[in-house]
Parts: sequence; C-alpha cells; structure tokens
Amino acid sequence: MTALTLSTSSPATLRADALVIGITKSAKGPVLAAGAETVAQAFDGKLAAVLETLGATGGEGEVTKLPAPSGFKAPVVLAVGLGDPPAKGDGFDGETLRRAAGAAARALAGARKGVFALPVEDASDAAAVAEGALLGAYAFNTYRAGNGDGDGGTKNDDRSTPLAEVTLLGGKPRDKAYKAAVERATALASEVNRARDLINMPSNDLTPKSFAAAAQAAGKEHGVKVEIMDEKALAKGGYGGILGVGQGSDAPPRLVKLSYTHAKAKKTLALVGKGITYDSGGISLKPAGHNETMKCDMSGAAAVFAAVVAAARLGLAVNITGWLALAENMPSGSATRPGDVLRMYSGKTVEVLNTDAEGRLVLADALTRASEDKPDAIVDVATLTGAMVLALGNRTFGIMSNDEAFRTELHEIAAETGEQSWPMPLPPELRKGMDSSIADIANMGERMGGGLVAGLFLQEFLGEGITWAHLDIAGPAFHEGAPYGYTPKGGTGSAVRTLVRLAERTAAGDLG
Repeated sequence: MTALTLSTSSPATLRADALVIGITKSAKGPVLAAGAETVAQAFDGKLAAVLETLGATGGEGEVTKLPAPSGFKAPVVLAVGLGDPPAKGDGFDGETLRRAAGAAARALAGARKGVFALPVEDASDAAAVAEGALLGAYAFNTYRAGNGDGDGGTKNDDRSTPLAEVTLLGGKPRDKAYKAAVERATALASEVNRARDLINMPSNDLTPKSFAAAAQAAGKEHGVKVEIMDEKALAKGGYGGILGVGQGSDAPPRLVKLSYTHAKAKKTLALVGKGITYDSGGISLKPAGHNETMKCDMSGAAAVFAAVVAAARLGLAVNITGWLALAENMPSGSATRPGDVLRMYSGKTVEVLNTDAEGRLVLADALTRASEDKPDAIVDVATLTGAMVLALGNRTFGIMSNDEAFRTELHEIAAETGEQSWPMPLPPELRKGMDSSIADIANMGERMGGGLVAGLFLQEFLGEGITWAHLDIAGPAFHEGAPYGYTPKGGTGSAVRTLVRLAERTAAGDLG
C-alpha cells in the first residue's frame, strides 16, 4: 500500500513528483486554500490568476497541473478543487478533504511521491487527508500482465500503478494526536482496500473455501481467532439456508466466525456479512446483462471481515464477532428449485419462491447463530436487493433496524465517516406477503418495497430482545462508472468505515 509520512518542512524543499495544493470556488474565480501560501509567494501572488487561465474553477474534485516555480524540488504543482469555501470561521469538513486528497492521489497514479499541502488545522483534518489519499491511491492490478515479457500480456502503463508515497504537510510527526490520526487512517485504509481486493477478485479464484482461507491467514497475522464450518459441519449443525443456497455449486459453502476480544471490553458487537462469491440467480437465473458483476455479491462479508481486522489492528476495547456466510449460487441438477422448502438453523422452514433471493437465506442462518452468543447488538451487511438501488441510487445504502435510536445512530456514524446512508422503515403490513401455504415463511413477498420485505424476512431470524440493524449496500458496494474522489471503479469497500466507527463508539461507551 502507499506509504504515508508527516512533515513540517517547507513544501519548496521537499523532493517529490508533485506538490498538491487546494483551491476553492468563488464568483471571481479560484481562490487558494490554506497550505498554498509558499507556492503563491513564489508566483508573486499571481497563482490564482494563472490557474484561472488554465481553466481551473475550484470545483470539487477538479484537478489542474502546472509547472512548479523556480527553486522548488517538485517539478509540478497540482491544484485540486475543494468546491465551495466553508462558512467564515469554520474549517473544511472531513469528507471534502477526503475527496480532494483522493482525487489528487488518483491524478498522480504512476508517480513515486506526492507532497500534500492541503488545509490542515488539526489532527482530524490530517486524518481525513491521509485517509482520502490512501483510498484514492488504490488500484487492483493482480490480474494485469505487468512485465511485458512476451507472454501475450499487455505491459501496465503508469496510470495503473498507485502513487507510491504521500508526504502530508501540516502536522508534527512527533505530535501524539497527529501520529495517532495518521496511524488510524493507515490501518483503516488498508482494511478498506483489503475489502476492495476481495470484491474485485474474480469468482474462479475467490470461492467460499479460498475466502475462508484468506480470513484464516489474516486472523493469524492480526490476532483474530478464526473458526470455519465446512459443508459437513454445516449439515451436522442444520444450517439449511446456507446449504440450500450453496448446494448447486461444485464449490461448497462455508460459515466463518471471526472473534476479536479485548481484556477491557464491556460490550460485544456481532457483524454478519452476506458472502455470495458468485450469484447467477440459481435456477431463477438472472437475465442477460446482470451477471457480469455478480462477483461483488460478497461485499457484505468483505466489509465485515475488514472491519473486524481493523478493530484488531486499532486495539479497540470492544469484543467483536464477525460472521461470514459464504456460498456460491449456481444452477445445476443439485441446485435448490423454486418451490423447495428449506429447514433453517433456527428450526423455521422457508419456502423458496425465488432462488435469486438467496442472500437473505444465508444471512438468516448466520443471524440466528450470532444471536445465540447474546451480543449487545448485531449489524448485518449485504448487497441484498435491487429494490434498494432503485430507492436510493448507486451511492447510498439503506439502514433498517428494530430499534429506531440505533438506526439513527448508525445513520449519524455513516455521515461522520463520509459514507452516504438513509434510514428505512420496516412496515409490519408487508410481512403478510411472505406467508406461505406450506412453510413458516416464504423468501419473497410483495414486489413493491422489496428492500423492506427483505429486512422483515431477516428480522424473523433474530434472537429475542437483541438490538439489530441491517445495511443494504447493494448500491454503493460496486462502482461501475468513472472513479471520483477516493472512490475507484469496481469494489468500494462500502460500510467498512461505518462498522469501524461503530466499534470505536462502542469501545468508548458513546453508543446508546
């Protein structure tokens, strides 16, 4: 991953490929943000005018490059737009700084080093810039033939190589607050990028078995206990939902439990992730054009995995169990058919009316099992429904909960981390649509409000009296458009930062 350091040196004296400064919008043209003073002086106060001549406006995420002034060690100045300036007396919000740093890091792909002189007033600003730069510098190059060695591959160009090193100006390297902020940003970005790597990995390499092995390896490295249930253990334990989804594939399912504990922890969180390593829809096959990105249907499990490891790396005083419900949903002679009835781990029976509503089946088993440990709260994360994308778009995840205060807190936490979310209801009248004539419940209900119906289904498999929330990340988990800010094309690592902040709040005793 991109290396990150703090420095108090003058930006003119640091050797780098580029020096990054910030600019804002105004009616009179771009305005230099704090941090750009040294560069402005070298341009005799004419830097803003030069940038305007080059077409810069200061709009959010806009990037403008120009030659550095004489005497600077870096040959290029990169001005990144911060958008509208903050109100008088206020600083820039963290998400603005994250996105600007991310856009700059992406623009410097292929470079060895960038010096970031963006506005930093305190340690939280430094954390935002560091996080944005590290997330923006991400690239998934595992499957690119990068050596040009005559094997038929294409040699990587510099644009596919992440910025190698970031030096962040504005914070003292030995200041405890700044040092802690940068260390947190490094650990968090590393784990978000771990989730991104897993999501981007093709399904011929990421199977339930190999996903479980990756969790086991990371657990060993970071002090997280890992327990893996294979198909035989799942059958013995009666996990009919996970087995029913996975029985059509040659790659059998797994249920993975990650356990992080802290000696001073007073509360326990359980995180449950949907891990469908490939979703064809099963017998209820997806239509043409809907299969190509279905390697991303394990994004919820990737988020849970990364969040637990991040909590361990940060040494948070909270106990966390992560449950990865892993299966591949494929059509075959052994696959579950529409109309089949599955007996779940809870003992309830489910009539499967649509095999493409499989995520709720694996989550149901994992939620029941997680409930048995009686955690203080359970949060599940899943790319669960297309209905949630229709409701909230591609950048916002939905939050449902059996506790309105908990739902509100999660919405606030997500906003604090820069992740877009929206509270969604669980209308009880929609439950009747899942009544089955032969089983306890069907896995489908009314078409309208389908994302809410899925939440109501999951609620049926919770232990009594447990606070629970469901995050449907179907929209923001996989980005198919052009990169923006610190968000790449492909896997985004959606919900990792929200889950980690939830763990931090719980550890600090700040969660109601």
